[in-house]
Amino acid sequence: MISFLFALMLSMCQPAPDWKLVTRNAGWQPRDSQGEVVFNNRMWIMGGWFDSFSAPPRDVWSSPDGKSWSRTTSEAPWRHSDLPMSVTFRGKMWLMGGWADGRLKTHSASAQVWNSDNGSDWKLVTEKAGWSPRLAAGVAVHDDKLWIIGGTENYYFGTNKSIQNDVWCSGDGETWTCVTKNAPWKPRAYHQVVAHAGKLWVLGGGNYQPGYQALNDVWCSENGKDWTCITEKAPWNPRLWFSAVTHRDHLWVVGGWSNNPAKNWGDVWCSKDGKTWKELITATRPKERHEHSALVFQDAIWMLGGHAQPLCSEVWRLGFPEGWQGEK
Repeated sequence: MISFLFALMLSMCQPAPDWKLVTRNAGWQPRDSQGEVVFNNRMWIMGGWFDSFSAPPRDVWSSPDGKSWSRTTSEAPWRHSDLPMSVTFRGKMWLMGGWADGRLKTHSASAQVWNSDNGSDWKLVTEKAGWSPRLAAGVAVHDDKLWIIGGTENYYFGTNKSIQNDVWCSGDGETWTCVTKNAPWKPRAYHQVVAHAGKLWVLGGGNYQPGYQALNDVWCSENGKDWTCITEKAPWNPRLWFSAVTHRDHLWVVGGWSNNPAKNWGDVWCSKDGKTWKELITATRPKERHEHSALVFQDAIWMLGGHAQPLCSEVWRLGFPEGWQGEK
């Protein structure tokens, strides 16, 4: 009995994951909705959103430690950098789709595909990918292919038909194949797609306007065509504009926003199988926010910028003790 109590007390004293503020001001202008990748042992952000009545930024920044940031270029050739799809694939950074010019008359969505191996020099791979111009789609690398999943063709001025539930893949970013025009999950944008445990995973999202809707369902697929609903209602609240990553054999959901009433989220949830979720309770907790960047880098989950009322340029690091296997 004594040995059991001692083991229990010891387990309760084990180090736990926790957030650490790396910097309050990264040097780049506070923003949300930027592209983000890990590439060449550095974290990168690209473009984003400052407000709804100006063109989105076209700058590119990188950092080896989250504290010291260098600007690679102040004006990349792409312009649709609000809610683009970004990923690392075959030794390059990729930026695809996105929105430009907010609520201005010049607003538009993009079907362009760009890549770069240094963040300064960008190549236009295709002006018009097979998928329709869109923003806020899910993006992942799975089965040695790029995947674009769902999204919306219009940000502020769309209709319900603007929201998509199609699935596309490409081996080179130029030639795209429509795997399915209508996946069984509800059309959505502002969701997250993660490649985890040999499958593609679709998590949450929904629609901003018109007809706001937020979801907390979880789906997975090995081939992008045949989908299985793992749960219709995960324990985390339905949300848009959140982040998701895979790390230490777990799916992670971080932050986000929901409406009625308008609310930012600051919670963190993890799951091995997409069905059973545990909330990660930490001693330190960043301010609630949405449309931040989340990256896995140096065995940690990083959170960059986002709309924390107001926009910020903070960098946070969620570190894990050695041997951590998940929430009990």
